[in-house]
Amino acid sequence: MVTTFKVAVLGAQGVGKSAIVRQFLYNEFSEACVPTKTRRVYLPAVVMNGHVHDLQIMDFPPITSFPVNTLQEWADACCRGLRSVHAYILVYDICCFDSFEYIKTIRQQILETRVIGTTETPIIIVGNKRDLQRGRVIPRWNVSNLVKKTWKCGYIECSAKYNWHILLLFSELLKSVGCARCKHVHTAIRFQGALRRNRCTIM
Repeated sequence: MVTTFKVAVLGAQGVGKSAIVRQFLYNEFSEACVPTKTRRVYLPAVVMNGHVHDLQIMDFPPITSFPVNTLQEWADACCRGLRSVHAYILVYDICCFDSFEYIKTIRQQILETRVIGTTETPIIIVGNKRDLQRGRVIPRWNVSNLVKKTWKCGYIECSAKYNWHILLLFSELLKSVGCARCKHVHTAIRFQGALRRNRCTIM
């Protein structure tokens, strides 16, 4: 049985959200920063322990605000499909305070404008550029505590440049959207175990 999960990736300009997606899909990284100007859609299939999960990953350009209704969503080509996804990945640069404030605002707007009565949509906060740890502007513990305890969101730090925790991010994503095979198991161990057995592939 194949299940398709729609995922939106959001973040301010220059945080490396597109680099995270490309590292996950193609195992590649470019030092050149090319701003995302239009919505990009990727359709990978992930095989985990013999079960196929289709992903529709939508990489959105920076948006000024989250669309408050379907009409506004479809009136702007850059926002199409943003309100109907199964999960959100909000990326910030650990060396840029403004980028954290940006995802903080977007998260709040998501909570305020999603359709009332729908099931809760998972949000994962991602701190990218861990390789630039010395330039961090907010202590990791402070962010993790805020995100996990107050916001009730998932939190992961990664490095798109060095492909660190990229697979962990997407395995946590599958867990958050209800992948039954991933529940009640420590995701990092489970995913790495799948890799060691050559039972997890990206097609």
